[in-house]
Amino acid sequence: MKILVFGKNGQVARELQRRAQVTALGRAEADFTAPETCLAALETHAPDAVINAAAYTAVDRAEEEEALATQINAATPGLLAEACARRAIPFVHISTDYVFDGSGTAPWRESDPVAPQNAYGRSKLAGERAVAAAGGPHAILRTSWVFSAHGSNFVRTMLRLAESRDALDVVEDQFGGPTPAGAIAEACLTIARALAAAPEKSGIYHFSGAPDVSWKLFAEEIFARAGLAVRIRGIPTEAYPTPARRPANSRLDCSGIERVFAINRPDWRLALDGILAELAAGG
Repeated sequence: MKILVFGKNGQVARELQRRAQVTALGRAEADFTAPETCLAALETHAPDAVINAAAYTAVDRAEEEEALATQINAATPGLLAEACARRAIPFVHISTDYVFDGSGTAPWRESDPVAPQNAYGRSKLAGERAVAAAGGPHAILRTSWVFSAHGSNFVRTMLRLAESRDALDVVEDQFGGPTPAGAIAEACLTIARALAAAPEKSGIYHFSGAPDVSWKLFAEEIFARAGLAVRIRGIPTEAYPTPARRPANSRLDCSGIERVFAINRPDWRLALDGILAELAAGG
């Protein structure tokens, strides 16, 4: 199966390349601000399935660059989804828990009302709607708190800060499921192959790591497993103001993806051990 991946250097894109023989295109080959380059790449490579791992992910900067975020996260993915629909090939698109308002404590279900609270979330929701409206075989995979041994993510940030500090303030009233980028990559590959045989499985699915924790508890686990003596002080969200509002509740109900594709929530703690070992080895 020929799989074309949009995105090359991001966390999930890199993990896709590590796990399967895919063609991955970076900005030089497919620029989402110039959608004609992406459509031309699709025509040239003629894949059997497409995984979109490209995205505008600068959550705070999106408050000032919402038009750009929407172009990258919504307009171009919508055009690609339409082109895939015309070819009747699966289009797998990665989205986010930020499409919800972050209220309550119950895990979000796919059918729950959406109400993004920041520009990034609005751009991703627009992307979901554009992909679904294309009408072809598709899966929209909402995930949260992505981490890996590369790229910009919470694990790497904590380890970097620990190099110069023995105590850190970390938000303790936001909860979610840390999700290994490798597990997301595996889920995307499984879904793409399944949709090729069963396009009726198209839809929105939630996927995040287990168990759900706060950022504070996540940080404590990182340092405990890394063998670092760093003291974590829990702080409320309002003590760490950011341009974009973050959801307090990022928990996701992942029963749908388990039922339809037999994909279970990964234990992020086990993945964290592997990532810490990779980083220690210079990965």
